[in-house]
Amino acid sequence: MTAAEQHWPAPTATDPVDAVVTVPGSKSATNRALVLAALASQPGYVRRPLRSRDSLLMADGLRALGIGVEDELNSSTGVSGGGDAWRVLPAPLGGPARVDVGNAGTVMRFLPPVAALADGDVHFDGDPRSHERPLGGVIDALRVLGARVEDGGRGALPMTVHGTGALVGGTVTVDASSSSQFVSALLLSGPRFQNGVEVRHVGAPVPSMPHIRMTVEMLRAAGAQVDAPEDGGVPDVWRVTPGALLGRDVVVEPDLSNAAPFLAAALVTAGTVLIPDWPERTSQPGDQLRDLFTRMGGSCELVEEGLRFSGTGRVHGIDADLHAVGELTPVVAAVAALADSPSTLRGIAHLRLHETDRLAALARELNALGGEVSETEDGLRIVPRPLHGGVFHTYEDHRLATAAAVIGLVVPGVEVENVATTAKTLPDFPDLWSGLLGAKG
Repeated sequence: MTAAEQHWPAPTATDPVDAVVTVPGSKSATNRALVLAALASQPGYVRRPLRSRDSLLMADGLRALGIGVEDELNSSTGVSGGGDAWRVLPAPLGGPARVDVGNAGTVMRFLPPVAALADGDVHFDGDPRSHERPLGGVIDALRVLGARVEDGGRGALPMTVHGTGALVGGTVTVDASSSSQFVSALLLSGPRFQNGVEVRHVGAPVPSMPHIRMTVEMLRAAGAQVDAPEDGGVPDVWRVTPGALLGRDVVVEPDLSNAAPFLAAALVTAGTVLIPDWPERTSQPGDQLRDLFTRMGGSCELVEEGLRFSGTGRVHGIDADLHAVGELTPVVAAVAALADSPSTLRGIAHLRLHETDRLAALARELNALGGEVSETEDGLRIVPRPLHGGVFHTYEDHRLATAAAVIGLVVPGVEVENVATTAKTLPDFPDLWSGLLGAKG
């Protein structure tokens, strides 16, 4: 039986959870740090990185282009839990090369601009679902900036970037309403373009704007000059000046979005969870969990060790615009299905284009367990109903799997199809989840 065919019995909590959960590093920060280190003028370190399918695919993609990405498992750092690192050795980018993107949005969007700087052809392909995910914004932009890209007119994978060793750069207009990664992809490589890059967004509002803010902050930390709208610049226009990037020693923050199921566990079981090293200030969208789950009935405080979050015994419905934090939707929806009043989750039409159509999948799977969930034009309407056990299908989407685990805490008999898909961003999730409940993995 393959991993996809296996059903994982989601553990049911018999008592309020009381646990310390160390969340692995941020996928978003890890993959941005790897790209910036690869394009730097000196070697650098990415410490406490996430080692998951998505980040390993990014590291392998950079290696295919000629970059040295070396494991240093005994490296030292003063940050608690440190010791694991990648040493990144910049080198001339070259082909021919083949890059497997899997189903990682950051890999399929961030690496083509890097490949345009390579001397040689770079072919990109990935999982079947990757062929359906939007990529045309990046492809069209690269052509405007001087690259030659062969995609058979699909605006999607598979495709080949015919690198010439340099890219002119300049001004480009992009419709990033389907993914903020279109903007981040161009900004990250922009310092290496001959004329830098000016990215102008046109269209509906860009989703997940905190991720672009993360890109801007990490670029500036690496020595790049960036003009951004949120700093008083022109709305929907980002500019990166050409110049050398610094090789740095970067420590990756915990992935706050991946803390969602563990905080949800405290909320739905009236328990307490401590997430160590939660930053006081961060650009990660997952930091909004503190507000969302407090509004849904929990309480939290930043303490010296990290974030302590507790459930109060009541779970309330919520009316929330999740446009900027769409990745939190599956777990928020799971909690909403267990609440004492209805919820409306808005601003998330773009989730139909993620690892799967997340809105349709959530409605289908929660309803199959007895819920009452309906799709709206831009989100979900959730009316709590008594739930029962059953198989929760994940559609190879890691966030569907963690949402199902949350339901299983209070609904006996929930079986998660292909829980192994959580390895995309949260390695060893079943063991982490069992540890949360005081069980052995």
